[in-house]
Amino acid sequence: MSKYDVIVLGSGPGGYVTAIRASQLGLKTAVVEKESLGGVCLNWGCIPTKALLKSAQVFEYLKHAEDYGLKVDGADKDFTAVVKRSRGVAEGMSKGVQFLMKKNKIDVIEGYGKLKTGKKIDVDGKEYSADHIIIATGARSRELPNLKQDGETVIGYREAMTLKEQPKSMIVVGSGAIGVEFASFYNAMGTEVTIVEFMPNVVPVEDEEVSKQFERSMKKAGIKVMTNSSVEKVEKTKNGVKATVKTKKGEETLEADLVLSAVGIKTNIENIGLEDVGIVTDKDKIIVNDFYQTNIPGYYAIGDVTPGPALAHVASAEGITCVEKISGMNVEKIDYANIPGCTYATPEIASVGMTEKQAKEAGYEIKVGKFPFSASGKASAAGTKDGFVKVIFDAKYGEWLGCHMIGAGVTDMIAEAVLGRKLETTGHEVLKTIHPHPTMSEAVMEAVADAYDEVIHL
Repeated sequence: MSKYDVIVLGSGPGGYVTAIRASQLGLKTAVVEKESLGGVCLNWGCIPTKALLKSAQVFEYLKHAEDYGLKVDGADKDFTAVVKRSRGVAEGMSKGVQFLMKKNKIDVIEGYGKLKTGKKIDVDGKEYSADHIIIATGARSRELPNLKQDGETVIGYREAMTLKEQPKSMIVVGSGAIGVEFASFYNAMGTEVTIVEFMPNVVPVEDEEVSKQFERSMKKAGIKVMTNSSVEKVEKTKNGVKATVKTKKGEETLEADLVLSAVGIKTNIENIGLEDVGIVTDKDKIIVNDFYQTNIPGYYAIGDVTPGPALAHVASAEGITCVEKISGMNVEKIDYANIPGCTYATPEIASVGMTEKQAKEAGYEIKVGKFPFSASGKASAAGTKDGFVKVIFDAKYGEWLGCHMIGAGVTDMIAEAVLGRKLETTGHEVLKTIHPHPTMSEAVMEAVADAYDEVIHL
């Protein structure tokens, strides 16, 4: 039996990052992976979807070349080539993780891993043991009872990434990040897209003003948006599908080539031996302490299988925190109130901290500032004037309570707010930090200036 200091079950952005950090700390480490290194994020999620969205963005530029004083004749897309490029990007990233495993002297154990008592893992009949076993098995597309995925008429994100033919029409159920990113991509490619959302607002976890702006932008792009609605039934037809949608006004029937189910995720905690070991779960999540130890000593869990936000960067941070604690370092627990969220649709959305509504409900007296990109020189020059930056501060002490952005490139801008909040920056300090001009990022400073009645360009 092979013996390790650390074995990580799963090699997604939680698992492989955990393994690398463990190895850096001098721990003999192995990773168990049943499919492809990099997990869902690198192979079927974060990375290949961004490749698809980049192709869509380039195609949009070509279609609107005249807006920039340019002429492009006969611009068209090759859907198969777009999908092929996306898969190539994913493959390249996965190979990159393979290189990192070799570089850091991490053993990769291929196969299906199942936890055993006594700090052991069975991988397809062969046993391995470790002083510390870290569960990082991630999640998959969740299925609703009345919306079973068959891979053809009702699909999940995996099929949406690898369709052999572009559908003429599509119904997207759910308007979280996965749903709206695919809606943006297929709409840009020329597919007729309808979004069905159960909640009153699209991207419902976002600040209400962001949600409303995003809905306007989606409708402007030609996407049909149905909120306060639910898909009750999907029937296969000769030409595709027929969906019965329950709305406030009654039932409505929609017809399309296919339905994309984007109603959240389901954790991969079945059949991995949790019950055999006695590890406690609750509501589809593994219960852990502040440093990711389960109720059974020597067994840990990070990423989507735990109660925190199901985000790649959170999984990575949890894994690093977990192994640093194991190695005896003095570790600070993660502040889950300061986790950035990003949606890579068109326009992009990025946020951190409290929404305006949450700040008021928490009893804060607040200062709110907002700066539209329509007043930004850089955004005007780039032709990307949709959206805004919104900031929320505690009026008494100047604490930066929340930051919410919608517009081109905002997913690359949100880190300023995350860092500022980490360093307990006040509104005054942001306001007196000189931002470069012309940039999209100076909209953050302008929004803060608006909150303190000092805005110049509005």
